[in-house]
Amino acid sequence: MAAESRVQAPPRVSVIGVPITAVDLEGCVRFVEESLDAIRGSYLCLSNAHTTVMAHDDPAYFEVQAGSLMSLPDGKPLSVVGCRSEPSMGRVTGPDLLRALLERSKSHGWSHYFYGNTPENLQRLEVTLGRDYPQARIAGLEPSVFRELSDEEVGELAGRVDASGADFLWVGIGAPRQETLCARLKGNTHCLMAGVGGAFNILAGVTPGAPGWMQRVGLEWLYRLSQEPRRLFRRYAVTNTKFVFYALTGKRRKS
Repeated sequence: MAAESRVQAPPRVSVIGVPITAVDLEGCVRFVEESLDAIRGSYLCLSNAHTTVMAHDDPAYFEVQAGSLMSLPDGKPLSVVGCRSEPSMGRVTGPDLLRALLERSKSHGWSHYFYGNTPENLQRLEVTLGRDYPQARIAGLEPSVFRELSDEEVGELAGRVDASGADFLWVGIGAPRQETLCARLKGNTHCLMAGVGGAFNILAGVTPGAPGWMQRVGLEWLYRLSQEPRRLFRRYAVTNTKFVFYALTGKRRKS
């Protein structure tokens, strides 16, 4: 039986035809705190305009997003669109969710396993976590192999994570690979999983986070573009334009 069938997750709303969970950070963290034992083996997606457009256009990735326990409104445009149906919906960013659950680890005795990124950046993350969140037990830090894992390798990863006793598996290998990996691990591990993209580097201080005011007014994408213009220009030029077009026209998702 799937873990999420034993507990009622917060409702979802349609954002360009993709089901996004109508929740804010406080509500998300409260739900995880109250329900963790019942939702182990499930995964969370941190969804933004880019991943939502991908889910709109790609039926296989749509199933990955829709199969999550919650697809959280990481990107500001998602919460703006979603608020039309659910006014209480707010942003739940990967770094904020990670920080919040690390902070609450002292009360609950939670432990965390980090998969993805490079050995060097994980070393910096480990130092930062030990300094800023000494109450959080680090069950493991494992670098990415920077390719798709075989079925055998996915099973071995699940075994390592469970052997560590982790309560949470944080995956930082970028979309759509991180969500797809979590979907493959669904039901095969004892922890709650979440793909959090660049959150490892932000917490480690490798990549600076956008100023709070830019996040609040929905300009985090512009800040990130200024940091990595060559890598992100095409993504934002294409997917942000598509997102606006789909939101304004109601263009239906591929079946």
